[in-house]
Amino acid sequence: MKYTIAFFIISVCMLSCNQKKTQETTDQTSKKIEEISTQDYPEAIHNVFEAHGGIDNWRKQQTLSYILPKPGNPETHTIDLIKRFDKITSEDFDLGYDGSKPWVLAKDENYEGNVDFYHNLMFYFFAMPFVLADDGIIYTPTEPIKFEGIQYPGIKISFNDGVGTSSKDEYYVHYNSQTNQMEWLGYTVTYRTGETSDKVNWIRYNDWGTYNTLKLPNSISWYSVEDDKLIAVRNTVKFEAIQVSTEAMSKDFYKKPEGAIYFEKEN
Repeated sequence: MKYTIAFFIISVCMLSCNQKKTQETTDQTSKKIEEISTQDYPEAIHNVFEAHGGIDNWRKQQTLSYILPKPGNPETHTIDLIKRFDKITSEDFDLGYDGSKPWVLAKDENYEGNVDFYHNLMFYFFAMPFVLADDGIIYTPTEPIKFEGIQYPGIKISFNDGVGTSSKDEYYVHYNSQTNQMEWLGYTVTYRTGETSDKVNWIRYNDWGTYNTLKLPNSISWYSVEDDKLIAVRNTVKFEAIQVSTEAMSKDFYKKPEGAIYFEKEN
């Protein structure tokens, strides 16, 4: 009997030690995950992410969808947030990216747009500021901008060589100094030219909604600029039926459909 009790005591001690080690390992792992999720971002951009629901919450989501209510030809955009597959469906065309190359299916006439440029264009504008947490990004301070007497601090976003379709593009995120919410996005376009550009286009983000704990835009407005001053709304793009989900669509959802063709880049 005494041997049984001794064995039980030893077993309990071993179990207690193992549980302690397991807890220590879990705590260390949790700490590492927390460090990974916060340490790589400057305080300013981290605060912007937090004001919009947090980068960790964003990374838990797997599928994003919305409708662009274009007159006569509304487009439904669906994006896999982890693998970055995407698909756009409309009455006139479908197009997307299946992990290998962009594809397009024209239903009536030939598609005249640039599939490589357009298939994820609106996603990047819509998913601000969270897409600015992607790999290969360089953050530097930039001068604030002023609009209607209010100054908005800013962060310049540039990319390491070879990142994305056009690594020489630049972005400027400007935020409300009281709330840290993103208010403006400036961007240059260098697609396929290989040259940097001095022309900065400006979008105002001041129409936010909350979707699955994340603040995402209900609409965004491009502004006209004169003598480096923001003047007035030039045009507005609305987003409808916005959905964010932790569930992923099947890979088949994004694959090139029968009759579609892959986009081939020009040499």
